[in-house]
Amino acid sequence: MNPLQRRGLLSAAGFLGAAGAARAAGFGNPDRPAEGAINARLASSKSEPGPNNPALASQFPDFQDPPATDVNGMPLFWASFNNAHKRIQDGGWAREVNQDDFAISEDISGVNMRLSAGGIRELHWHQQAEWAFMLTGNCRITTLDEEGRPSVEDVQAGDLWYFPPGLPHSLQGLGPDGAEFVLAFDNGRSSEFNTLLLTDWMAHTPPEVLAKNFGVPADAFRTIPVDNLWIFQGEVPKDLAGDRRDARVVPGAQQVIYRLSAASPQRQTRGGSVRIADSRHFPISKTVAAALETISPGGLREMHWHPNADEWAMVLKGQARVTVFNTGPKAVTADFKPGDVWYIKKSLGHYVENTGSDEFQVISVYKSERFAEVSLSDWLTHLPPDMVRRTLNLDPSVIARFPTGRPDFLPV
Repeated sequence: MNPLQRRGLLSAAGFLGAAGAARAAGFGNPDRPAEGAINARLASSKSEPGPNNPALASQFPDFQDPPATDVNGMPLFWASFNNAHKRIQDGGWAREVNQDDFAISEDISGVNMRLSAGGIRELHWHQQAEWAFMLTGNCRITTLDEEGRPSVEDVQAGDLWYFPPGLPHSLQGLGPDGAEFVLAFDNGRSSEFNTLLLTDWMAHTPPEVLAKNFGVPADAFRTIPVDNLWIFQGEVPKDLAGDRRDARVVPGAQQVIYRLSAASPQRQTRGGSVRIADSRHFPISKTVAAALETISPGGLREMHWHPNADEWAMVLKGQARVTVFNTGPKAVTADFKPGDVWYIKKSLGHYVENTGSDEFQVISVYKSERFAEVSLSDWLTHLPPDMVRRTLNLDPSVIARFPTGRPDFLPV
């Protein structure tokens, strides 16, 4: 046979084979070559005879056995405070997840901090905005705005605070058992261990300059710390009214706290609820928007995306799985438990499914003045039905049953 004819026949056979494989792809298994353990016929295709850590692997069932709809991989969008190193001092501790450890997290870095009753996070400020959500306990916060107006407030579990970039502040745990909270900075490179500390500045300013600045003899500063304090143990502060009086608090300062958990949900169904805090509800918070979402057992946070910002989220309770979709196509599914963090890039489609028997709750943060999202079902129910039918090859009666009015949480 003529080599050119043979090559043509082989090419045709290859084309027909590829076409047959494409036709074989279908619902729940769309790709060729086929993905997922369900398509691995030999037991040895799924076995793991090499070294492994069963305790760790058991925490990630959807990494070990991904849905057949996962394809091609993408940057890891899972991280956790549970395996982040703790810096512990007398008075409390902190641990962080930033872009040094979590490459995908470009816009947000996170810190989990604990202060004992009386424990103080020393006087400091940041080049970035600081947003915080109280997890447990009670904390006293202080700040001074750019117009010289002081603020002294007490926050409790479920409350937020927000300090714009450059505003000095302090944090102190209250009785009976201090406080724990999560901080978010609007820069993925920010670090809790690299802040502008009062003790550092004072120790590195010539004594004669300190004397001129404060109008007291230079020797008065002889006993200032030469090492920063960062977190240290103090006395439990007196009543709030007394601290406000001593700090010369006057009316008019912009409110730096927001009682998120006490606010009414923006949306609530049998499947879950959401409370949103952005500049519309919390005017000072110009660079960070947040959503506190609770999903009922078996519930689904519907398929959606955020068109204006990446999503950084910390799991507060329960367990869930999340699949993220990107162009390519690429799709990856991961499992999340308390203390875990996900980071989903702007406009990438995703859902959150409660896979446990208890409520799932997560706090999500966005580097934006406003919370925004696009619902898949909302989009599809605001198109001519024939457009949806022709695109997805669905019966019109099925399209007519799609939920309308942005359900957010399913079941409605």
